[in-house]
Amino acid sequence: MTQPVFTLSGRRALVTGSSQGIGLALARALAVAGAHVLLNGRDRAKVDRTTSLLQAEGLSVESCPFDVTDEAAVVAAAVQFGALDILVNNTGIHRRGPLETMSLADWDAVIKTNLTSAFLVARAVAPGMITRHSGKIINLCSLMSELARPTTGNYAAAKGGLKMLTRAMCAEWAKHNLQINGIAPGYILTEMTQPLADDPKFDGWIKGRTPAGRWGSADDLTGACVFLASPASNFINGQILTIDGGLSAVI
Repeated sequence: MTQPVFTLSGRRALVTGSSQGIGLALARALAVAGAHVLLNGRDRAKVDRTTSLLQAEGLSVESCPFDVTDEAAVVAAAVQFGALDILVNNTGIHRRGPLETMSLADWDAVIKTNLTSAFLVARAVAPGMITRHSGKIINLCSLMSELARPTTGNYAAAKGGLKMLTRAMCAEWAKHNLQINGIAPGYILTEMTQPLADDPKFDGWIKGRTPAGRWGSADDLTGACVFLASPASNFINGQILTIDGGLSAVI
């Protein structure tokens, strides 16, 4: 190998849902490692602001706003952004509620955003990777790909499905030299989880339940993302890397 195994120099990456939170941290890390990163979200103004922020840091990024749940929009965007070396399917939402009273709208929204979008974007990107016989796809799974809590049935179903979609992609595309893996965060402090952290009872439960004794940060996920996007992971396929401060290792 003629270059460092963790370099992303010369690579083009798309990170979905990257105008804030975990997606932004992952996009920044890929760009710092040398990739040219396309930033995505539905809100063009928000994506453009994030793009300007990272460009001011001297990073190579551009805006790529489109709705990852809209099949036609995904297909059109894929034509526009062209060849990709790295895809990070990060987009996700929560709609909490008991299963017995959950509306079909809340069920469908979470499945469509957290699971179907990864299928749509990967399906649009994979043919080019297959033609070039090279590509990395990283799906943002979850601790809830394996575990569940009350009121998270739709989210757990979507993330469990994303874990198996990751393995199905591996089963079909590994022969074309694509590496498809997942990152499964535990409890990460973001805009989406801030209300949980603001609840003293829940905050105490998380810190007491997690061996590391704290919430994770978005930056705690960036090393794994760069690793899975880099040549260092060329023989790793269909795996889910859990990053949860040890929560899933203990009873």
